[in-house]
Amino acid sequence: MKSIIHKANTRGIANHGWLQSHHSFSFGNYHEPNRMNFGMLRVLNDDVVSARMGFSTHPHKNMEIISIPLKGDLEHKDSMGNVAVIKEGDVQVMSAGKGISHSEHNRSSENEVRFLQIWVIPNKNNVEPRYDQITLKNRDVGNQLVQILSPNENDDGVWIHQDAWFHLGDFEKGKERFYELKDKTNGVYAFVLEGDITIENQTLNKRDGFGIWDIDKITIKADSNSKLLLMEIPMTNK
Repeated sequence: MKSIIHKANTRGIANHGWLQSHHSFSFGNYHEPNRMNFGMLRVLNDDVVSARMGFSTHPHKNMEIISIPLKGDLEHKDSMGNVAVIKEGDVQVMSAGKGISHSEHNRSSENEVRFLQIWVIPNKNNVEPRYDQITLKNRDVGNQLVQILSPNENDDGVWIHQDAWFHLGDFEKGKERFYELKDKTNGVYAFVLEGDITIENQTLNKRDGFGIWDIDKITIKADSNSKLLLMEIPMTNK
């Protein structure tokens, strides 16, 4: 087993006034050679967008982009003609492929939006761009790992062009669960959204990241009421 820990207070910080962002990996003006990525997981940004503000139209290419709102409503518009609103409980995916432009704005005139922006390096370049979103609002996610992303179009959650699986968990204190990797050559990056969790004897707190690989199965124990994002990611492109 191999592992790496990224404590919350070691992340890169960007303060743009209207945008407060914490970067688990190198991004923008934050460059740390030892934190470029975890396998094919390239970006994990923890963003807070002020009321009525947002990202103006900008391009992407050959990247799988996943957005997970944690609080508030975020409006999305793109060059394919999609106009949508994502909110807490939703998961959005955009395959940039051969090229796409989009914008994201906080719809509220009073409240901030908090969301995770995640980039995964695809296993296919120059695919046709695509957009999708799902909601978990009416699903029971308590004390279990709920799959929200996979490489399979007909599987649970959204899908991407990469052999990756994402799960969300909402655990009560004392609950213990196991996660068995779908592909034993992959690694797992755990990101604690709330609370305190122990994974393979490593204690993690809110917004800590923990990467682990060369392992078949991991043990997860909630040390307090906790929320967790678990990302199984290829360590190399195959």
